Amino acid sequence: MSTATLTSSFGVAQREDFNQYVMNTYGRFPVTIEKGQGCKLWDTEGKEYLDFVAGIATCTLGHGHPALIEAVSEQIKKLHHVSNLYYIAEQGALAKKIVESSCADKVFFCNSGAEANEAAIKLVRKYAHTVLEFLEEPVILTAKSSFHGRTLATITATGQPKYQKHFQPLVPGFEYVPYNDIRAVEEAITDIDEGDRRVAAIMIEPLQGEGGVRPGDLDYFLRLRKICDDTGILLVFDEVQVGVGRTGKMWGYENLGVEPDIFTSAKGLAGGIPIGAMMCKSSCDVFEPGNHASTFGGNPFACAAALKVLETIDNEGILQNVQARGEQLRTRLRAIATSYPQTFEEVRGWGLINGIEIKADTPLTSVEIVKKAMEKGLLLAPAGPKVVRFVPPLIISSQEIDQGADILEQTLNELINP
Repeated sequence: MSTATLTSSFGVAQREDFNQYVMNTYGRFPVTIEKGQGCKLWDTEGKEYLDFVAGIATCTLGHGHPALIEAVSEQIKKLHHVSNLYYIAEQGALAKKIVESSCADKVFFCNSGAEANEAAIKLVRKYAHTVLEFLEEPVILTAKSSFHGRTLATITATGQPKYQKHFQPLVPGFEYVPYNDIRAVEEAITDIDEGDRRVAAIMIEPLQGEGGVRPGDLDYFLRLRKICDDTGILLVFDEVQVGVGRTGKMWGYENLGVEPDIFTSAKGLAGGIPIGAMMCKSSCDVFEPGNHASTFGGNPFACAAALKVLETIDNEGILQNVQARGEQLRTRLRAIATSYPQTFEEVRGWGLINGIEIKADTPLTSVEIVKKAMEKGLLLAPAGPKVVRFVPPLIISSQEIDQGADILEQTLNELINP
């Protein structure tokens, strides 16, 4: 049976098979997506959806973009994988493109955001032991409500106990402070810096995605940078969700007026082709051969895709579109929130990563809104139980923003005023 036949016939029996054979690690919605084009998706029943999820901030150029199709088609015919034992032209070109567009000097490639953050954690620890000469336990400060990945080290870095439950013992060397609270950072550094423990790095998201779409405060990040400059602590930014144009700037840190020593990227970097990257300045480039590696990281196929995504962002005015469409979306969301003052707390975000927060004392949940909107043909994602997240492809049009907002209004009218 052909793949097309398998996909188009995906019904109740096939879903039962899926549940029987695939590990139950996701709370899946009862929809099977079959194809996509631009900012639209279609399920196996032929129903059309407007995609405001984009694979959770991953499908930068939407679905079926001709530039990406051409790039991956040509690359797969030429060379899709070769070991990092050899030079890889596409990897070198992509690294150069990233460095020229950012504050970084060096790039390490892997396959996901969690792997990129793992690489950053390892780099911090080696830097602490070899440059800062911490002989025992270097500590990395991270923020409460953060999210850094699903590996054992990155769930430990993640400041949300729900992700850590039943996975103890966790990796030592992490402490947590409230987000956007500089006094808490100062107190933590003072409390930790005694005996054989020292703070080696502050690892933080410029905007917390899974933590409720919470942007960083400018003054907070400026003071973080000064603390790190004064103490030798490394400043690490997790840009897995906010990098590669998602905020209306190429990199999330550009919204804050500070440069990190290390930052990570993944989701949107290759527009849906798996890739991750950890970037650093030359001052903390302490990895040597044998310190870290990745079999698939930086292979020709993934790098060709990522290079085409970055070139397309430059050539098609996508950052300008993100800025305009983001402002349009926030304007519509604020108007909706104003229409339901007893339901919504606030609207927040940068560019095309935005959230609308439901009031804590309101029984309505983000998942309820997501489910009802899906019935009406709009795909949204929760960011916790009380925040609905909007992360459409960066190519989304003005008409599609209005269409999504209109569907959201219809959704809320049925949920709140049945």
